[in-house]
Amino acid sequence: MPTFSDRIDGLRPSPIRTVLSVVDRPGMVSFAGGLPAAAALPAWSGSVGPETLQYGASEGEPALRRAVADHLRALGVDTTADRVIILSGSQQGIDLVAKLMIDAGTITAVDDPTYLAALQVFRLYGADFTGLDDTGLADASLAYVVPTFANPTGACASGPERDRIADTCRENGTVLFEDDPYRELAYADVDRTPIVARMHGASWIYQGSFSKTFAPGLRLGFMTASPDLFDRLVMLKQAVDLHSSRLSQQIVLDAITGSGWQDRLDSLVDFYRDRRDGFDELLRTHFADLADWTSPPGGLFFWLRLLEPIDTRRLLDEAVGRGVAFMPGEEFYAGPPMLGTMRLNFSHADHDDADRGLRILADLVAERFDRRGS
Repeated sequence: MPTFSDRIDGLRPSPIRTVLSVVDRPGMVSFAGGLPAAAALPAWSGSVGPETLQYGASEGEPALRRAVADHLRALGVDTTADRVIILSGSQQGIDLVAKLMIDAGTITAVDDPTYLAALQVFRLYGADFTGLDDTGLADASLAYVVPTFANPTGACASGPERDRIADTCRENGTVLFEDDPYRELAYADVDRTPIVARMHGASWIYQGSFSKTFAPGLRLGFMTASPDLFDRLVMLKQAVDLHSSRLSQQIVLDAITGSGWQDRLDSLVDFYRDRRDGFDELLRTHFADLADWTSPPGGLFFWLRLLEPIDTRRLLDEAVGRGVAFMPGEEFYAGPPMLGTMRLNFSHADHDDADRGLRILADLVAERFDRRGS
């Protein structure tokens, strides 16, 4: 049985949210939550009716949950539509899991480096960090992993690595939280089978996002979990935002169930692969004598290891002053940071802007190298 955070002892389902999950049933008369009259809601067009602008179920729209569950089962994940939550962005999912699992001193296993915003949330709730090696996993109550095109490194865990994490978590009763926002952005043939697909009989949570494949401004993601965790996650979401935007959910549902969705994904992968390849060539032009890197097999980031261990956090203000922004790599470490690392996104800037920005950034790094050597 997982060890939940102390705050979960007082967690109770919301009777209002229970009622709102059934008010759309035909013939239902509700005197419960403060629902506006349907006739008073604004008119819309297309597939958006008044019900889309009304309060909804905390778990999300049934049709979207079914579509997500169908997709996840095709990946080998043991879930159903009844065990899917539609999130207000995957960052909400990280917060819900932290509330469920983490108290001050809870041992949490993470990659080093790992996703900065996850570290921020886990630190807020008091986590103590350990690594994802066998010893770290054996000691941890919770393991947070981004095994497919990780943020920030772009690395993708191999099949044996995924087996090891699943087996160790299962053997030690560690709850596995798999964050998988980049899996569709694959530019090479690598193992992307979710680790949780190997977690039968164990406790696990899996989440994904529509931000990287469709529209981040809609703020939608999804989460599923093993049966022993799911209901508590729903109650936590009830206490946070009642439910995710029904309008955003309808827009996403129309997109992912439309006839052109797979074509969109294929086109997106081709577009980003070209940008990745062009960015790699520009790095060879500007950073060949300054850094090492590996071209990522998927995702949105290059991870640079500078040849001298300068603190890239001290470069950021000057870089911004010269018109270039980047992420200092030191910020992504749960433990002592490795100096001389940086995360560069290749998806946003076009070729000319990327060329100009990398040239400026390379000049700035070279200046710091010269100062160290003088």
